[in-house]
Amino acid sequence: MTGPAMFGRYELIAELGKGAMGVVYKANDPMLSRTVAIKTINMDEAEQDGLAEFEARLYQEAKAAGGLNHANIVIVHDIGKSGNLVYMAMEYVEGGDLRDLLTGAVPLETAKALDIAAQIAEGLAYAHEHHVVHRDIKPANIMITPQGRVKITDFGIARMRLAESRTQAGVILGSPKYLSPEQVTGQRADHRADIFSLGVILYQMLTGHTPFNGDSLGALMYQTTNLDPPAPSTVNAQVPVILDYIVAKALAKAPESRYQGAAELAKDLRECSRRVAADAQASTDMFSGALPAAATTPPVEKTIPLGVRPADAGIATVPVSTRGVSRAFDSQEATQRLMREVGALEAQAVPSPASAAITIPTPVPLRALVKQGEHPWGQRENTIFAATVAVALAIAAAIVLA
Repeated sequence: MTGPAMFGRYELIAELGKGAMGVVYKANDPMLSRTVAIKTINMDEAEQDGLAEFEARLYQEAKAAGGLNHANIVIVHDIGKSGNLVYMAMEYVEGGDLRDLLTGAVPLETAKALDIAAQIAEGLAYAHEHHVVHRDIKPANIMITPQGRVKITDFGIARMRLAESRTQAGVILGSPKYLSPEQVTGQRADHRADIFSLGVILYQMLTGHTPFNGDSLGALMYQTTNLDPPAPSTVNAQVPVILDYIVAKALAKAPESRYQGAAELAKDLRECSRRVAADAQASTDMFSGALPAAATTPPVEKTIPLGVRPADAGIATVPVSTRGVSRAFDSQEATQRLMREVGALEAQAVPSPASAAITIPTPVPLRALVKQGEHPWGQRENTIFAATVAVALAIAAAIVLA
């Protein structure tokens, strides 16, 4: 570990990592007997003649961030100066950052991606309500505890970093892949820039890669401001179509076309998560292969003497309207039939891009999914889902009553 053994009253324990702003340490606060994270601020980013102004603004931003108290935001405890270094003492979070989960090009499970994105959106909504904008939302600034709790870090620091950037000079001090179009073009960015950055993260979690991947900074900036990436469901077949609309709205180029508040985005993500869970449970119940006890236990045959009524022979009578499962019922064959029928219906409603006999259609660009005033919960998917369920139930009933 390099650097001093103390920052103010904080006793340094270990170095946790290094970033563009400085070094992050694990430290002990002896006054309150708690472990904290100390992040140093690299004052070299400010010009010498503007050092005092930079430091004053840093304290102002840190004060605003210190007023945030939310389950999904890392709490800022203190800010101070030790020698020529300014530092921030923050809540110490066990676990790693989102970068650890986004290794390679492997997407996350849809349910997990939705939960992480919803927690980020809820933390951002709280910060925005208190007039604090992050402006550098990226996987490195998203901590995840072993229990799955999301914590957004670097509030109060990111804004100062980006305030000093000069895009025209080719200097971007944020993470270019996650910046909004207005940020990369040097325009004023408000809370909707955070929503765009979250949209980029959500896209990466669902598909395994970011939507904008230029070979150079100029190419990346061009893609961010002009390119419409393919819809996530065309990249990852496990992503439900409804998520295409949510991602498209979060990644709209114009701020006024995006979600206007992170709370609205969080609500849609939670609703989508609920639907994904319900559909998964319905699929499990439908294709589990479990049969009623009456179908798995063959009836006991009993000979009834001629002229003796069933009731007198100790055999319970069955109402005429009740029909059991056919003896010729084959659960495997029936399941295959059901899946073929449902698959045929989906193929008619949504043409498969994997068909070898048909020209593969161009992936739907996200911008085409966003219409002014249109809510992401469209009628098309609901209609397909309702029709699929209706056919499935009808076939299941026919099989059971055969």
